[in-house]
This record gives sequence, structure tokens and C-alpha cells, in this order.
Amino acid sequence: MFFFPPWEWWTLSGPALGTRGMLSYLLRRGAGAVLVLWLVVTISFFLMHWLPGGPFTGEKRLPQAIERNLAERYRLGEPILRQYGAFLAHVIRGDLGPSFRYQGRSVNQLLWEAFPVSATVGILALSLALWVGIPLGIRGAVGRGSAGDVFIFFLTGLGMSLPTFVLAPLLLYIFALKLGWLPPALWGGPAHLVLPVLSLAFFPTALITRLVQGSMAAVLAADYLNLARAKGLGEKMVLYRHALPNALVPVLAYLGPLTAGILTGSFVVEGVFALPGLGEYFVNSIYNRDYGVIMGIALFYSALLVAINLAVDLALAYLDPRFTLTGRGEGG
Repeated sequence: MFFFPPWEWWTLSGPALGTRGMLSYLLRRGAGAVLVLWLVVTISFFLMHWLPGGPFTGEKRLPQAIERNLAERYRLGEPILRQYGAFLAHVIRGDLGPSFRYQGRSVNQLLWEAFPVSATVGILALSLALWVGIPLGIRGAVGRGSAGDVFIFFLTGLGMSLPTFVLAPLLLYIFALKLGWLPPALWGGPAHLVLPVLSLAFFPTALITRLVQGSMAAVLAADYLNLARAKGLGEKMVLYRHALPNALVPVLAYLGPLTAGILTGSFVVEGVFALPGLGEYFVNSIYNRDYGVIMGIALFYSALLVAINLAVDLALAYLDPRFTLTGRGEGG
């Protein structure tokens, strides 16, 4: 059994990290995170400015005097490297700059207003996926070959093959337009969250179920579980106290990419259900060439995913000290 309580985590020896190793790891990851975020800022900045057109280019052209005033106000007429240096300096100070299309509003303000909506839907969807997927995976592993196992296999196969952009309109049509049980769109009370959360949680629930089922089936065949049973421990204690922590390691390892998929998938869900989240601003900013909003949202989500991946690595080390946080397992 490889699960350690939190008060013993910092005193582990052998393959696990001590305090010095943990600090060294955090410094390396911090340096890597800074490099990743700098690359995101740099690539997105130059891509936006190299594309033809601009934030004030439309079907109906503005008078030249107005275009010159706008370009001067937002420093768009300056050399590209000078614009890049100014933007980088503002990012370091935590200022993502103004929005070109939402007059009088900064990118920071848009993030502050819209991210809680996206975060609420995403967190509820991930929580639902974990709450449903883990018990289903355990049930499928324990009852392998039973009718319940076959039903779980069919359900997860459907969940992993049905895209969100197909499922969301389907749920909207059935439960909102046809049956009238739930509101079809917009942001309001808890009832408005049901369909978006279900649409977003369907795929991760199926994936988590498959991961838990496969890893739990492998763990249940381990010798140390037979030893625990021989010592007189009940089946529930063996299953949840000894087997489950090790079976959750693959789920935690995939939690970073899964969270990224939920965040990007929420853009589709927000569009279908007309939610005032970051998806609306991101899609509109691409059509409008709103450089600041595009780069701000890209940078914000990159920083968020870097932090999530770091938290996942620390959780892996907590559940399984053989995971060394150095990129190599025991004996590597």
C-alpha cells in the first residue's frame, strides 16, 4: 500500500522527495512555467499582428482620420518590436491591456466578469464526472463480466464517441424545447446550469470510468490485497482504503489534460446555451481581431493549466511516493 497521510508526506525517504527535493522541483517547474507563458505571449502576439487586417478593419471602412487616431491611441502604428516590448512589460505587471472592441473596458475586467461563469460550469462538470465516474469504474472492475459491467462498457463507449457539439444541442432540444423541463439558455438560477453541466460532463465521466475500471482491475489482482484480506480486513476496507488510492493514480495523471479539455469544451457549451462566459469573448475576439482579448484569454488559460498540472504532480507524489516528480519512476 502506497498511500501516506499528509503529516508524513514531508518526512518520506527513498523514492519520495524531501523538503529540499520538493523546493528544487518547485523552482524547476516555476522556471519552466515562466518559459511556457513567455512562449504563449510571444507566439500569440506575433501571430495576431502578422495576420492580414486589424481590429478596426471591417466591411465598412472607417474614415482615415479616425483610423489614424485609433492607431495612435492604441500604439498600433509603432514598430512591431516596440509594441511587443510594451505589451510584455504590461503583462509582467499583471495588466493585459485594453480591449479594442469593448470600448472603455480592459481585458482584466472581462476576465474578472466572465471567468466565474466558465469556472462554475467547468468545476461542476468535473466534480460530476469524478462523483459518477469513480463509483462506476469500481463497480465495473468488481463485477467484471456481469450485466452491469456490459452496461457500463456500453455507456462509456457512447460517452467517449459522442462529441460535445452534438450532445449539447440534442439535450437542449429534448429537455428544453420538446419537454420544457429546463430553461433553454442564458445565465440565471441553478436550473440554467443543468444542461450545460451535463453536456460538458458526459465525456469526462466516460473517460474517468474507463480509467478507474482498468486500473482497479489491475490493482485487485495485487498480492498485498490478499495479504490485507488474510489479516482479517473487510472487503470494503480492502477496496477503498488499500486498492482505491493506487487505482486513482492514472486518473490523477490524466487530470491535467482532462481539465484542459473541459475548459476548451466549455467554449462550445457556452455558445450553445448562450452563457456569458469566456467562450463568448474569445470567439467574438477572433472574428473582431481583438488582439488584447485573444492574447489575454490564451495567457490566462495557459497559466491556469500550468498550475493545474503542478497540482496534479504533487497529488501523484502524495498518493504514490514511487512517483518522484523528476520524470522517472522508481528504479529509473
